[in-house]
Amino acid sequence: MEHTAPAILELGLLLVLATLAGKAARRLGLPAVLGYLAVGLLVSPFTPGYTANREQLAVLADIGVVLLLFEVGIEIDPIHLARQRRLLVLAPAQVFITWGVAAVVCALLGMSPAGSAMVGLSIAMSSSVVVVNITRSVRRTTDPSTDAALLSWSVIQDLLGVTSALVLMVVVGLQGRSGLVALGGMLAFIALAAAAAVVLPWLLRRLRTDHDLFLLLSIGGGLLIAGVGSRFLGVPLALAAFVAGLAITESEEAGEARQRLLPFRDVFAVIFFVSLGTVIDPSALGGALPWLALIVGLVLAAKVVPAWALARFGRLQARPLQLAIGLGQVGEFSYVLGALALTGGIITNQVETALVAAVAITIAASSVLVRLAHRPGVNR
Repeated sequence: MEHTAPAILELGLLLVLATLAGKAARRLGLPAVLGYLAVGLLVSPFTPGYTANREQLAVLADIGVVLLLFEVGIEIDPIHLARQRRLLVLAPAQVFITWGVAAVVCALLGMSPAGSAMVGLSIAMSSSVVVVNITRSVRRTTDPSTDAALLSWSVIQDLLGVTSALVLMVVVGLQGRSGLVALGGMLAFIALAAAAAVVLPWLLRRLRTDHDLFLLLSIGGGLLIAGVGSRFLGVPLALAAFVAGLAITESEEAGEARQRLLPFRDVFAVIFFVSLGTVIDPSALGGALPWLALIVGLVLAAKVVPAWALARFGRLQARPLQLAIGLGQVGEFSYVLGALALTGGIITNQVETALVAAVAITIAASSVLVRLAHRPGVNR
């Protein structure tokens, strides 16, 4: 076991540092996620001093994002969403407005059509983790109706984003697969997810009184479905995990599985954001600044402003400005899509660097400004 001691030591060190950095960030009125990103930057190969084992972190981060998005998929309540008639119009309108505007601007600036579509979709989606944190923060100034609208809007973004990303992958032929092969893989994975929607709840139902076995099957089932989808059917891990969670969301066991997964998801989500920090190369930010300014500008002009206008004039029961600012960031899904686009060769390293930097900047800005947005008369 001695040869694994360095890896265990490093993991423990990173979690302790992430805890301290997260607490420090919250004391400054910032989200803990920024503390995790800072730890990743501190131990990255791009900064002086200690360098963490990025391969080990990458594996743990992949597990983290799989469990994170598996849980996000489970959390979706189709019956509840079906009752949100205004949101079912307003949220998709925001996604398609943001996506379309961002994609057109990127294309006009010389990005390939496929790259523009992927980056535009990345900008159109918000961070589920940040939205949840905004609604649960002890410093929040949002009211219950705004919290509910934020959560439902984010869920609809996730549904549309994942569906659109899967379609884009087929059309563009990412991961070296032709359109027909990619389509076949997607259809096969949908069939697998449909089978899992029957089998997994049936098994969980029989293990409900065995808390340890229920937990093991909840985690193992999500990882297995996502792993099969990625390894054999060409579906990216993160997207496969979301679909796997979505497949069992209507079962009675979904809520209990989500509650038992939360502690594990939170730990691995921390590792995911630490790992994300390790890929930020400060020396590359200079060349990526124009793209970074563009992405942040598009988040403001093509997402925050339309979201505010839609909520305001759509008479949504929420504070329009707080809602728009709360959605005004790019997050984990955006990073996943950017990584897919970079791997597929449809965006440059500079664009991907700018997207990762925009994650940190927009998360910080939206988390702080959403608390300041509630002032007398501002949200009327």
